[in-house]
Amino acid sequence: MKLSIVTAVYNRLDTISETLDSVAAQNYAEIEHVIQDGGSTDGTICAIAARQDPRISFVSEHDGGIYDAINRGISRATGDVIGLMHSDDFFPNDQVLARVAHALDDGNVDGVYGDLDYVSAKDTSRIIRRWRSGAYIPEKLAKGWMPPHPTLYLRREVFERHGLYDTSFRIAADYDAMLRYLAKGDIRLAYIPEVLVKMRIGGESNRSLAKILQKSREDYRAIRRNNVGGLGTLAMKNLSKVQQFF
Repeated sequence: MKLSIVTAVYNRLDTISETLDSVAAQNYAEIEHVIQDGGSTDGTICAIAARQDPRISFVSEHDGGIYDAINRGISRATGDVIGLMHSDDFFPNDQVLARVAHALDDGNVDGVYGDLDYVSAKDTSRIIRRWRSGAYIPEKLAKGWMPPHPTLYLRREVFERHGLYDTSFRIAADYDAMLRYLAKGDIRLAYIPEVLVKMRIGGESNRSLAKILQKSREDYRAIRRNNVGGLGTLAMKNLSKVQQFF
């Protein structure tokens, strides 16, 4: 089973090397690291191009934003299973992709996901939030549940059947896609009860009050278009984050 790891990147010289090292260190052999750069100008391109790893597939070109870049990366991927690794995230250990592949040996599941730690950007050993997602049941969607997007690995057929990310969403295309796959596509997920990704705090959706409001509007749009609930679902989704700090 070949796993494709897609990384969309733009001007992340400070973190991209750690991300590349994290993927390269995985002890699962059948991987492809698809890197889609948006035309970086800070040295990121040189840092990636300097890598002498035949498993890296690298393209730098202007795009329409992060979800367009992810879509381009997925379209270039050749693996049986596709997952994402953001350009400032990293794996907590070298066993993650082996565990993903093992879980997907079960032909009855369409994808797998796990848990996620949010860490300090200045000190990645310090955990700020712990996202423990738990096992998936469809009824959870109406309560605002979603799997941690960076931990999600899906068989190629899921994207072929149900589409890529809707780029009309600027911040919440991942939430919309997951609701589409789960609620409309009725895909089957397996849960790996351990941390699969470490994510630095400071994502696009949390940078300002305006971004937070935009994220909420887009989340509500995704909830309604995928018929999983309404304002109550949005409220429960936001409130569920509070417990991650304790």
